[in-house]
Amino acid sequence: MYPDPNRIRQNRHMVRLDAYEQAIVEALANYQGEPVSTVIRQLAMRKAEELLPASTIGSVNAAAR
Repeated sequence: MYPDPNRIRQNRHMVRLDAYEQAIVEALANYQGEPVSTVIRQLAMRKAEELLPASTIGSVNAAAR
């Protein structure tokens, strides 16, 4: 059914934001025209890629293929 079943997004994590943080995330989501959850996922993945060495990201992407 799916080319890679590991790419199905079924893992959930809770993030608690205060009112100011929520307003920033909602403003960004509205500006981009995307759901808040998508914006949070993109921000988390961007930060993970920034913190992890490039060789680690390459091996994760290769394993996902």
